[in-house]
Amino acid sequence: MLRRLHPEQPESFAFTPANQEWAEAQMTKYPEGRQASAIIPLLWRAQEQEGWLTRPAIESVAEMLGLAYMRALEVASFYFMYQLQPVGTVANIQICGTTSCMICGAEDLVSVCRDKIAPKPHMLSADGKLSWEEVECLGACANAPMAQIGKDYYEDLTAERLGEIIDALVAGEVPVPGPQNGRFAAEPKSGLTSLQEYNSGDYKYNASVTLATDLGDTVKRIDGTEVPLLTPWLDAANKATPPKPGPDDMMPPEGPDGAQGGRAKGDKPAPRNVGDSSDKHSEAPGEAPDVDAKGHPPIEGAAGNKANDNPEVDVDADRRAALDDDEYAEGTKDTAGATSDAGAAQKKSKPAALSAPRDGQADDLKRIKGVGPKLEALCNDLGFYHFDQIANWSAAEIAWVDENLQGFKGRVSRDNWVDQAKTLASGGETEFSSRARKGDV
Repeated sequence: MLRRLHPEQPESFAFTPANQEWAEAQMTKYPEGRQASAIIPLLWRAQEQEGWLTRPAIESVAEMLGLAYMRALEVASFYFMYQLQPVGTVANIQICGTTSCMICGAEDLVSVCRDKIAPKPHMLSADGKLSWEEVECLGACANAPMAQIGKDYYEDLTAERLGEIIDALVAGEVPVPGPQNGRFAAEPKSGLTSLQEYNSGDYKYNASVTLATDLGDTVKRIDGTEVPLLTPWLDAANKATPPKPGPDDMMPPEGPDGAQGGRAKGDKPAPRNVGDSSDKHSEAPGEAPDVDAKGHPPIEGAAGNKANDNPEVDVDADRRAALDDDEYAEGTKDTAGATSDAGAAQKKSKPAALSAPRDGQADDLKRIKGVGPKLEALCNDLGFYHFDQIANWSAAEIAWVDENLQGFKGRVSRDNWVDQAKTLASGGETEFSSRARKGDV
């Protein structure tokens, strides 16, 4: 199905203050320069705020993440969870039309939507409260036919029951989601064959429905005040902190000689620190590993740290996944016992800047792959006009520029500006700069 932007668009978009804070918090989940990975939750929050995903919203999210508009549009137009046209102010009803649901009566549900909401999908009802569409498999085949309304599934539907649900929504009610035929979850018609405790009558709904009814937001859109910022790993100073050990993980107090005693209840090992998801980083009994500024355990093999006992085991896999390539290399390059530069990439130092280009003639920074007109103007505003300036940036200076490219954070590292600039400053050409000269980019 071809998905296009709606012909009528608002002039602008801006997150509410609460949603802006939430969006920025999501971006902190990813290493510097990898914030583009947050595009799906940010687009979703923009849709939750506005009701549908507008072009200004897509562009605004793209700018926050340093993406070309087209990249963001590709994501928005690919996933059916994003609505590219206005939807009902109360709810948009998505009828699953794939095999199991179609066999079990999805066409009858579509007919109800045509009669009660609008004759065609994506059209608003006369009062503007509802809209509907047919979608691909929603994964609840054992409870076919079904529909997603707002955030929740309404399963085991009949045409009559869907009509009642629509009437209730129009009246301002929120029908209980989940199975609509009396089933607890997705058990056989004969009843539960396992988890028999759920037959006790203590459970009114299954876990999913219980959560939905407790939250009460099945068709309520998010404005940013309902959900707390999901960054529990950051302290008040916005720095990562190790998790607090539970009571069963605590070590007993030090003995007279300063050594730790035996382990606490259950003889469990000392808790691992943030970033360590396996037993690869082994510690001596009672020795708690240090953590760096990001809450990561020490890099194995670097000066001052323990060497890797098994060279065939990649003990840095978790750490490398959480760091930029340059940052990782900077911290691990010295494995022979000399002074290590671990953490140097995290230090930030502003490069020397110029008040104006030399001789009034700036280099064409757009010949560096990853630098467009906006980034070139931003670099000039920061006092960077020439290839040789960029070519001489240290790791700490790269970190500073990456941090201060507002809307384009991480671009220097991601596109390796320094190596490109060295080639261009010496009079050479890169494959990209050659194409740029010819107007092929």
